[in-house]
Amino acid sequence: MNQHTNLEDIFSAFDQLTVLIVGDVMIDSYLWGKSTRISPEAPVPIVNVVKREKRLGGAANVALNVQAMGATPLLCSVIGDDADGGDFLRLMEDRNLSTEGIVQSPERVTTIKHRIIAGGQQLLRVDAEIEHNLADYEERHLEEHYLKLLDRADVVVFEDYDKGVFSEHNIARFIQLANERGIPSVVDPKKKNFLNYKGCTLFKPNLKELKEGLKVDFADENLPAFEEAVAQLQERLTTKQVLVTLSERGVFVANGETKTYIPAHRRSISDVSGAGDTVISIAALCMALKTSLPFMAGLSNLGGGLVCEQVGVVPVDRNRLFQEAKVNRLYETHEHRTA
Repeated sequence: MNQHTNLEDIFSAFDQLTVLIVGDVMIDSYLWGKSTRISPEAPVPIVNVVKREKRLGGAANVALNVQAMGATPLLCSVIGDDADGGDFLRLMEDRNLSTEGIVQSPERVTTIKHRIIAGGQQLLRVDAEIEHNLADYEERHLEEHYLKLLDRADVVVFEDYDKGVFSEHNIARFIQLANERGIPSVVDPKKKNFLNYKGCTLFKPNLKELKEGLKVDFADENLPAFEEAVAQLQERLTTKQVLVTLSERGVFVANGETKTYIPAHRRSISDVSGAGDTVISIAALCMALKTSLPFMAGLSNLGGGLVCEQVGVVPVDRNRLFQEAKVNRLYETHEHRTA
């Protein structure tokens, strides 16, 4: 029986949870500056540097969101045995994140995205990354680390950025290992492995990923075509529970035949980057607590909207989220289910 009878109980229960996040990690690097003139060498702005910053990104930003919600994140991934990899581990230690699930490989580079920002506008992004699949020995090491951490987890998040950590083989293996232990698996997919997550507990694409992954196209407003695509997805992945983020139109959640649309809240949007990481983090915590799917979707929707008000990739503010959920009477609106 689910013991969480109100919002306070649910937020308190988050503190007891451990979330295993497996997937592609990266560094989000920011160069903030001022631009007042165009270069004489080429028709590009000159940016005078004011501040430089490196932040944890990709699956590591999901870990930060989980931590911000009060739960314990365990991160499992493969990075390069390079200078950026060293920076990545230091950034983890600075944020009190355990590095025990991180594999360093001399054959890979650590993914880093350099963003150049002036006047609140992103002018340029420069990426250094590797996208091909892991070598056999790298995949073996990753599985060893995953297995070591799995029994401590209440829920597993698969955070796929198409940077090569996931393959059809290890996805099937990781989901099987979680299912055998009765641990729910929550997936934030990308294009390459979209239909490989068979048997997962909850699948969370955005609308663009849904269309690309199923190779279908329809107008965003065509709800019958959209719902047909979701039904097709449920069948192909043999999972009943699907959460689709619809940007400014909110979120949609399906549990078998039951469908719920939750509209977005009006906000001043500064930057949408990182919103999906927040949504999957909150969804995973709610799955571990067996809340109702509409409640999970509503709270995730609120959290994703909150981080859009910040520039850059930042974790959710737990206290603000709690207050907004209270104001929106989220718990009374979506009754919890029993386990």
